[in-house]
Amino acid sequence: MSPEQVLSIGRSALETTLLMSAPALIAALVVGVLVGIFQAATQINEMTLSFVPKLLALFFTLVLAGPWLLHVLTDFTRRLILSIPGLLE
Repeated sequence: MSPEQVLSIGRSALETTLLMSAPALIAALVVGVLVGIFQAATQINEMTLSFVPKLLALFFTLVLAGPWLLHVLTDFTRRLILSIPGLLE
């Protein structure tokens, strides 16, 4: 197995990881900013006020994006397994 193949597999794995984590991170970021604006406007500084909405947003995001995430992970795994014979040459 050549170094180029190792780097290609590693790059593909990192791209898949970023692609799979993006929906959850974006949802947490958007909810965090909205809650931060709300807290700044009302001067309420309660830690649970920022934690619970983020948790709910992450839950609903994973429920909605779950089938797509599973498809992305399955596709990556299938491509990786099918490329094994070519890597052994």
